[in-house]
Amino acid sequence: MAWADLLPTTVRAALPAVPVVSLLPGVRKSGGPLPERTLERHDVALDPGHVARYADLCGFPRKDVLPLPYPHLLAFGLHMEIMTAGDFPFPAIGTVHLENSITQHRPIALTEALQVTAYAENLRPHPKGQVFDMVTRVHSRAEPVWEETSTFLRRGAGQDDAPAGTAFPAAPATGTTWRLPGDLGRRYASVSGDHNPIHLYPLTAKALGFPRQIAHGMWSMARCVGALENRLPAEVTVAVAFKKPILLPGTIAFGSRRVDDRWAFSLSSPSTGAPHLAGSTSAR
Repeated sequence: MAWADLLPTTVRAALPAVPVVSLLPGVRKSGGPLPERTLERHDVALDPGHVARYADLCGFPRKDVLPLPYPHLLAFGLHMEIMTAGDFPFPAIGTVHLENSITQHRPIALTEALQVTAYAENLRPHPKGQVFDMVTRVHSRAEPVWEETSTFLRRGAGQDDAPAGTAFPAAPATGTTWRLPGDLGRRYASVSGDHNPIHLYPLTAKALGFPRQIAHGMWSMARCVGALENRLPAEVTVAVAFKKPILLPGTIAFGSRRVDDRWAFSLSSPSTGAPHLAGSTSAR
């Protein structure tokens, strides 16, 4: 799937956020159950040049295998297709990416052709509304090689005693800071296909309630994994919770520490300590 092919889907995703248009039949989202729909991509060939652009942007070395979070990009179009379908209960834009967990069963070579499968499941209450999971499975010649669970929140009437999310061990900042340019969201969008307006320009972000554009959560996860890449085993699970948005341009502090047989890591504000991301790894 070419990244330009995602433009019509991006437009469909934005329509429920537009006043008046959001009330039209076929556009209006009014809740309800998740659709039972599984989408697939077959024989997905990898583009080494595109992988290299992603690696450079997210802090990975160039290798003959994929950066661990990269297959998320192969599934993003399927996620958007599911979430912009008429029977999906929530709008894609305005739905908050809360958590993400990726399991790599083995490194994926650049020469492999992949099958990518995606579906939504597990709609459940949350203190701030409802959450659901977008599940991705990646196979190579029928062998499972990679999987992901992305957890999303739709704000609304919540349930006070519902689980609030995953707790991670603390990983205070250790002196490493990264200065992020104002165009980071646009650069990541050009690689990932995720052109959500909150990531692009101050004006488009302000229209959706942010003071200026914010970094993609999946970029922030990838940047942390890239910083830890040479310490992770081939078979590994990396899980994160996204906290406060990262405003662009801006500076963030990275922290990591060994906790038993895994790594805990974080992103935070170097001036206030406000958390942006918490996460940990575990060997398979």
